[in-house]
Amino acid sequence: MPAADLQLDWLRAFVAVVDAGSLSAAAPLIHRSQSAVSMQIKKLEDAAGRPVLSRGPRHLELTPSGLKLLAYARRLLELHGETLTSLHGPQLSGRIRVGVPDDYAATYFTPVLRSFVNRHADVEIELSCEQSTALVPRVQRGEIDLPLVSQPRAGVGTRLFREPLVWVGATQHEAWRRSPLPVAAYEQGSLARKGVVAALNAKRIAHRVVYNSSSLAGQLAAVESGLAVAALTRCSVPPGFQILQEKHGLPPLPPMEVVVIRSKASARSPVVDAMFAQVLLTLQRKG
Repeated sequence: MPAADLQLDWLRAFVAVVDAGSLSAAAPLIHRSQSAVSMQIKKLEDAAGRPVLSRGPRHLELTPSGLKLLAYARRLLELHGETLTSLHGPQLSGRIRVGVPDDYAATYFTPVLRSFVNRHADVEIELSCEQSTALVPRVQRGEIDLPLVSQPRAGVGTRLFREPLVWVGATQHEAWRRSPLPVAAYEQGSLARKGVVAALNAKRIAHRVVYNSSSLAGQLAAVESGLAVAALTRCSVPPGFQILQEKHGLPPLPPMEVVVIRSKASARSPVVDAMFAQVLLTLQRKG
């Protein structure tokens, strides 16, 4: 019996799950319930005659068949988007300068970019990956049109979601047992650093900043080498790092409020309008 046709809705759900890492995270991206997404994946697997996703230790993972299907699914969805654009009028064109910290780039901004490019392939995107402390002044100077950042203060930007901040360490080194506690920190003035210092001081935990880096890669290197513990956004913690809790003697940390900011200079830009709408559609959560 020949395989059933692969419906676009099934492929769209499949790509969303791969990009988001789970059924629950994919559901709001395609405006479906988690159960509906699960059903679409099941129908896709029934049509394909084999599983395309398997449950890994932290999130869903592609099977060999799923990996093969993913490339075709992306091409089909991209062609579908191009077809609709061709039928409904000229494509949006121009240039947009966006910014995002390394912490949020892979997990959150990647699905935004994929969706945007599928709809607006003629737009040139210039992406700057810097910490929020660097991006906020740049948008104020008109050098960045649309950054996704940790909210610098109340009332700035359009709120998207709340990202947990967690302690991480390397299990083989157990740097959290040392006193004073060795800490790897982001640059002076960063919200994460302020939150870490305030939490440690509130619990009167002796500590010392032994490593400074403005990059996520630098923080991970300090932790992996056993030099220190660090506070990272939950989305940026790679496999193999241990998330530390109060049982390890460390205090809870305040979450980061993630917002999108739009420059005043971009007020009449259709390209920025489109990207801003895509960010809200993909990432904004209620509550």
